[in-house]
Amino acid sequence: MYIHNINNLGQGVYLPNAQRNYTVFDEIKTQEIVNKRENALPYISEHLNNAQTEEEVLACLHILDKMLDNGVKGIDRMYPVLSKYNNAISPNIQTMLAGIYRKTLIPDAFGPLNKMMIRQSIMPNSPYFDPTEEIGGAIFEYIKHAAATKTYGEINR
Repeated sequence: MYIHNINNLGQGVYLPNAQRNYTVFDEIKTQEIVNKRENALPYISEHLNNAQTEEEVLACLHILDKMLDNGVKGIDRMYPVLSKYNNAISPNIQTMLAGIYRKTLIPDAFGPLNKMMIRQSIMPNSPYFDPTEEIGGAIFEYIKHAAATKTYGEINR
């Protein structure tokens, strides 16, 4: 299967700045890839493995986030690729990863989320937004899920 425009992910991505505290993505390209559902995951995985710029990484993470919103299965199995970015100092990448981990609740991601939170608390590095809001929300979701599972048994997500 061929996915049009997969090789130029990152083009049309604009990072936060003094006038806008969020990243802008090419939503037409995003939706085109999201519509390929599980068939697109190997291409996104390969692109994440070979990404050269923050914009490319963010485009892939944004697509995965939208796929999760659309019920695409198998994103949790991409942790080996996603974890490559667990130590990223970019607040943009940290925020996107935290959103994905919040939705997938991959057990191995809990520690890296805490590391991100500690690092952002000690050395905040985003002048435009606070990444600890999403990172903390993801950590809270893990704790909430663990407590609910302990109280009510395994919860299907």
